[in-house]
Amino acid sequence: MGSQYVIDPPERITLPVIGDERRFVVNRVYCVGRNYADHAREMGHDPNREPPFFFMKPANSILADGKDFAYPNLSHDVQHEVEMVIAIGQGGANIAPEQALEHVYGYAVGLDMTRRDLQAEAKKMGRPWDTGKAFDQSAPCAAITPASQCGHLTHSAITLLVNGKQLQTGTLDQMIWNVPETIAYLSTLFTLEVGDLIFSGTPAGVGPIVKGDILEAAIDGLATLKTTVI
Repeated sequence: MGSQYVIDPPERITLPVIGDERRFVVNRVYCVGRNYADHAREMGHDPNREPPFFFMKPANSILADGKDFAYPNLSHDVQHEVEMVIAIGQGGANIAPEQALEHVYGYAVGLDMTRRDLQAEAKKMGRPWDTGKAFDQSAPCAAITPASQCGHLTHSAITLLVNGKQLQTGTLDQMIWNVPETIAYLSTLFTLEVGDLIFSGTPAGVGPIVKGDILEAAIDGLATLKTTVI
């Protein structure tokens, strides 16, 4: 019997899971903007408790741990942003904050790679950020650790080393919108689905990368992420 599709679909995007041979299938990738006060300030904004805002990356922007990051074309200012990634295991809409953690499958450390020059140009012209944020390999992500193993992280240190030098550091309790609040608010905008990922924002210290750089991202209690810029 022939295929039911006129063109064979691409393989599903998946991530490894710590302690399990099965893999986590990635659905959509949401990202929270300016969720750490110090990072908001370094980007020229005054942080406050107004509602969070989100942008998206395609699922095929995921780059697995250990894979090389290819410096993208048409940009001369690509920057690193280390983030905790929330993996959704139970979908829903209008989720109450006190029930939000029930929807979390696990956590990982990731990088929101950004073509800062293209993002700045888009902002200046009042255009969407897609070219600056949603490009190929723009979401490196480590293996997911189930919440049943690591718990729900709230105070862990988050760091990024570039060529062995620490350039970003913070703790998860510095987030303006914590994990339950982020999930609850996002679920009023979209019906969350199994397999969704939420990149939860980056601490201060973002900066440019160049070819040859080795990036090592870590959050206490989670598997680390390493990639080399080529």
